[in-house]
Amino acid sequence: MLKKYLLAPGPTAVPHEALLAMAAPMIHHRTPQFSEIFRQAAEGSRKMFGTEQPVLMLSSSGTGAMEAAITNTLSPGDTVLVVNGGKFGERWMEIARTYGLGVVEVPVEWGYAVTQEQVADALKANPGARAVLMQHSETSTTAIHPVEKVAELTRNTDVLLIVDGITSVGVVDCPMDATGIDVLVTGSQKAMMLPPGLALIALSEKAWAASKASKLPRYYFDLAKERKNLADNTTAYTPAVTLILGLKAVYDLIDGEGGWPEVYRRHQVLAEATRRGVEAAGLKLLAPTAPSPATTGVWVPEGVDGGKLTKHLRDTMGVTVAGGQGKLKGKIFRLAHIGYADTFDVIVGLAAVEMALRHFGVDLAFGRGPAAAQEVLLQMYKK
Repeated sequence: MLKKYLLAPGPTAVPHEALLAMAAPMIHHRTPQFSEIFRQAAEGSRKMFGTEQPVLMLSSSGTGAMEAAITNTLSPGDTVLVVNGGKFGERWMEIARTYGLGVVEVPVEWGYAVTQEQVADALKANPGARAVLMQHSETSTTAIHPVEKVAELTRNTDVLLIVDGITSVGVVDCPMDATGIDVLVTGSQKAMMLPPGLALIALSEKAWAASKASKLPRYYFDLAKERKNLADNTTAYTPAVTLILGLKAVYDLIDGEGGWPEVYRRHQVLAEATRRGVEAAGLKLLAPTAPSPATTGVWVPEGVDGGKLTKHLRDTMGVTVAGGQGKLKGKIFRLAHIGYADTFDVIVGLAAVEMALRHFGVDLAFGRGPAAAQEVLLQMYKK
């Protein structure tokens, strides 16, 4: 028997309470019964986003919400600044160029965070820029960008701050309204502890005003239409019914854990324990100065093929971690501690990595990584 452990940054593990909710008999989406569940899920999403604005639920992956963020706020020929420090920064550029926007890249070394000064310089050099597009947590490099600092530059201006929070929403405390984010997106398969297929997006008053003037085409992802329907506790088109049932169950679980402050604390402890364990094992962190609390990137030791390492972990040991993307393919692996994750997921991940590396001939002592992590993980049981 091979017990399976899912320790990748998405899709993430799903708690049994959510699985059971999604396994209930199908309910029609145009009924008062579903509308009440939808209302509760929408209200829980506003709490997660930290906003008084409506949070719209789209039947798509997070990339669909990224596309909607662009098509609902911008017009052909607009100039946007894109913070590009990884695979998903590249995705912002690809979507923007697809819709005829002028893209000014703000390049960042993979594994590091953009600085406020870099964005300030780019805004100064491009005074006509309509938006700054960025990740909060760049999943591919496991680095976290200082959204709060960038928001200081765009708040009280006409420039929109559009943020991919797909691996930060529900992981780190960054309330949309208080921070000054104009468009925030996330996806169900990360901290929301659900299967893929549901995207969430919210717009500030400034972004809604921009939406009225936006001239990019949209049909399915027409957010004004979705907002109108949300007021009636429904969606413009057929929603992902089972995922919304699961989402309501997830929010109930989070309330039972102690609410969002406790969720954020758990993610920080798990992240710190993982990083401490990685370094104690003699391995090198990919994002040493701005690590994300969602997932930890680790350089594969010299002489080891990263692809073979992750395959051995998954197929032989039953532990699924993520490999590298783009130019990091085969060079790193990523241990996630996001969503439905706790103390012993960290221990399993670190122990499995030590065993797998020994399999590939790396000379390391067993137990150093888990032991260092345990010292940090004791915080999980202190109230």
